[in-house]
Amino acid sequence: MRTQYYTAASLDGFIATPEDSLEWLFPLGDINQTGYPQFIKAVGALAMGSTTYEWMLRHVIRPGSANPGEWPYEQPAWVFSSREQPGIPGADIRFVQGDVGPAYEQMRAAANGRNLWLVGGGGLVGQFYDAGLLDEIIVQVGSVTLGSGKPLLPRRITSPSLRLVSALRLGEGFAELRYEVPGRETANTGSDGSP
Repeated sequence: MRTQYYTAASLDGFIATPEDSLEWLFPLGDINQTGYPQFIKAVGALAMGSTTYEWMLRHVIRPGSANPGEWPYEQPAWVFSSREQPGIPGADIRFVQGDVGPAYEQMRAAANGRNLWLVGGGGLVGQFYDAGLLDEIIVQVGSVTLGSGKPLLPRRITSPSLRLVSALRLGEGFAELRYEVPGRETANTGSDGSP
C-alpha cells in the first residue's frame, strides 16, 4: 500500500488557476491515454480537500441541474473541510477536519492493502507530507504555463530531495513524472519489512 499524490500541473507548477479553474488542462489530452486507468484500479481509498470537492460538485455532479452527473469513484472518499459540505446520494464520502493522522488510519483500513490517493489540493497533500504519510508523487506535467495559481505542493522539499523514479512522454501534451518521497520506505514497514 502506498499513499500517492496523483495529479496534473502546468509546466510552472500550478494545479489550477487562482480562480480554481482547470480549463487549461482538458485540451492537452485524453485522460484515458494517460496512466490514470491503471492507476485508479489500484486505489482503495481517496482523500481531497474542500476546494477539490467543491469543484467536483460544480463541474461533475452539478446538483439541481437538468442533467446532474454521478460521483466518479467507487472507493470510499475522505473530504477534509472546516466548512459544512453537502453529501452526494449513493457516494461513500466521509467528511473530516483537523489532523490527517486519524483519517489516514481509517483510510488505510478501508483500502484493505490497496493504495491511498490524495486527489488534492496541494495544501492537503502538504499536511500528509508533514505527517510523514506521503510515499509518492505522480504528476502529469502539462505543456502550458499559468503564471500564477494554486501550487502543486506548497512545501519546501530540498534535503533530502524527492527521488525521480520515472519520466514518460504522454502524447504532445504531457510528461508523467513519478517521484518517491525519501524516508518513506522504512516508515511503511516494520523492522522485519512487514507492513
